Amino acid sequence: MRWQKQTESFFLNEEELAAAQKVFFPSETVRYDGGYPEARKKKVIFSLEGEDDFSDIVCLMAEIDNRFRPIGHRDVLGALMHLQIDRHSFGDFWVDDSHIYLYTNATMGRFLCQELNRIGSHSVSFSVIDEHPVQVFRTRTFEKVISSVRADAVVAALAECSRADAKDLIRRGLVQLNHVTLADADEVCNNNCTISIRGSGRFVLKEVLRKTKKDRCVVEFEQFI
Repeated sequence: MRWQKQTESFFLNEEELAAAQKVFFPSETVRYDGGYPEARKKKVIFSLEGEDDFSDIVCLMAEIDNRFRPIGHRDVLGALMHLQIDRHSFGDFWVDDSHIYLYTNATMGRFLCQELNRIGSHSVSFSVIDEHPVQVFRTRTFEKVISSVRADAVVAALAECSRADAKDLIRRGLVQLNHVTLADADEVCNNNCTISIRGSGRFVLKEVLRKTKKDRCVVEFEQFI
């Protein structure tokens, strides 16, 4: 397929990205960009042959004083929703001790620089920056002893619930495996797969370390915190 002009999608979440990547394979004319390589939300960009640098993604930054009444992720999201901004119009955003960073497109960036001037009780002023900073995720590593690496057993261990409750979480569409809603409680979780459980968090099954004398699995997990 040849594109007649450069074009791009809106920002896709991880489940949407997983579906898109099954149809649009990365190539000279198809690439995925969220502003930095490790971005969780990205656009699929369809470029003309030989023109692979097309992107209208910009990074906004606002300085804040987070010492006394901290701004959190929910505060920023709430402010964006208050402005009736569609979630597909912006990519990753995060808050550190002194800054808010937000990826979006150039047009929305201009709008937010003008209109997003308050988050919670904080006055803020966003501007476009030349740098494209990378979000750093904090994690913790821990071990669990589980009966098997079937999805329901893994979810039960991570959500600290019974196997029956784990199956109910899966049935209700509250569990994702590698960013796709999990449909089968019998599915096997392999090394380095990502398990997201609504209300419990996001985890990576790193590896099965060993088997116990009762043939149970000692598994190392990583949790994003």
